[in-house]
Amino acid sequence: MLESMNAAFFALDRQWRFSYVNGEAERVLGRSRGELLGGDIWQLFPAAVGSDFEAHYRGAAATGRERVFEAYYPAPLDAWYEVRAWPAPDGLSVYFLDVTERRAAEERARASAARLALIAEAGAVTGETLGSGAGEDAALQRLAEAVVPVLGDWVIVSLAGADGRMRDVGSWHTDPARRGAVARYAALRLASIPPDAPVLRALASGRTLTVPDVGATIGRNLPPGEVSDVFWTLDPRTAVTLPLAARGRTLGALSIYRSAGRLAADEDDIATAQEVAARVALALDNARLYEQQRGLAEGLQRSLLSAPPAPDSAEIVVRYRPAVEVAQVGGDWYDAFVQPSGTTMLMIGDVVGHDTEAAAAMGQLRGLLRGIAYRDGVGPAQVLSDLDAAVQGLGMRTMATAAVAQVEQDPEQRDAGLTTLRWSNAGHPPPLVLHTDGRVQALETERPDLLLGVDPDTPRSESVLTVRRGTTLLLYTDGLVEGRDLPLDEGIGRLRAALADLGDQPLDRLCDAVIERLRPERLQDDIALVAIRLHPQG
Repeated sequence: MLESMNAAFFALDRQWRFSYVNGEAERVLGRSRGELLGGDIWQLFPAAVGSDFEAHYRGAAATGRERVFEAYYPAPLDAWYEVRAWPAPDGLSVYFLDVTERRAAEERARASAARLALIAEAGAVTGETLGSGAGEDAALQRLAEAVVPVLGDWVIVSLAGADGRMRDVGSWHTDPARRGAVARYAALRLASIPPDAPVLRALASGRTLTVPDVGATIGRNLPPGEVSDVFWTLDPRTAVTLPLAARGRTLGALSIYRSAGRLAADEDDIATAQEVAARVALALDNARLYEQQRGLAEGLQRSLLSAPPAPDSAEIVVRYRPAVEVAQVGGDWYDAFVQPSGTTMLMIGDVVGHDTEAAAAMGQLRGLLRGIAYRDGVGPAQVLSDLDAAVQGLGMRTMATAAVAQVEQDPEQRDAGLTTLRWSNAGHPPPLVLHTDGRVQALETERPDLLLGVDPDTPRSESVLTVRRGTTLLLYTDGLVEGRDLPLDEGIGRLRAALADLGDQPLDRLCDAVIERLRPERLQDDIALVAIRLHPQG
């Protein structure tokens, strides 16, 4: 029965001499039965002394418990065996079961799982990095770190600029001690490689290229000096170069290298690398298209926000900061102009929504508001009422918040160094007044008025405040004082504190400083500000 087994089996007596060997064991051990029977295993196989074999065999004999482990036998067998050693009254019984196919299947499964995980990870880390605003270079460095060691031992990622010139922007090595060398090679190689180098051909052709002998293809053609020295220090054997292409455009290249002792990339490896490159290229292209659209929309929005006037007795400063997340373009606007009589009008508003429709509605509302307010004899409340009626009459179907302030002065007030602030608010965050004594006052009423676009017949209230020259008035949109991390009331409180702390700064610096203090991180919403400081007269 033992002779018919396809597993190698042998028995050792208590003196470690072979007492039985079946036919399969003769093949595995590479000795005939006559040579083995009666021989001491440690003398016949001196290489086993000090190895896992001796440790497990002696351990099983000493403890009386079975030992199971796996071991590799080199050529000519070139096979993996599961080895079982269990003690018996007369010695030790051992059998070898060939598990090469099982290990290969397990390795294929592990490699397949690793490749699938890499595909998911590469797309995720690239998208997250681009979405965070860190930029293309940072995203491709994250990609380089994700690719090894699954697809290769080291990698370089290249990016094509708007002028078509390529630069290496990311590199990584599975061995931390060699990452500096890879980074140095990436800094030097593009100026040294020949015109027909694989990475350049991949960029030009848009096809994946495999390099069976990198030393012969690249290394021998490098000029003497540092770039050659670093290359041979890394000593790559095989490589795969893939274009980062999306929507018919080649955006860069991914070069994956394998060192000696590792097989060249197979079909599954190359297919995985192509999927990774395709996903990363699409993410890059999407980010670029998004930035182009954002820039166009932001430029349109900025074109609708004119520069403020410069009256003799006051300084007016405006600020607009777009959000950096999805749907940055929104409906925030500001305005400031002087009526024919010389009265200064300040306005701030925010259309409900964050998209190009909101930006278009903002442009319409702002234009209407300018036309309605550029006439003498109308106050802020009348301006908002007329605007509300126009929104309904013209069928604009939009809602918005807005605050309008009027700065006026009669001769008696001029002589006394005083000015009147007249204001009305349609559901907007309250404007803030920084008095000359450092007090900060919110311009708010007990019951706020309804926002625009809901009921054109709603009454609009108007309030009046007399202030001294040197006073500062700030109108702002809710992006400054409200967000996922900042409730509105808390944000307004922080803004009041910032004005009190920073109020002695010049007006332009003050506006920048309050934005920086309240929103030091990435903006979640657009921010618009308009501020006026009333200078002393005479």
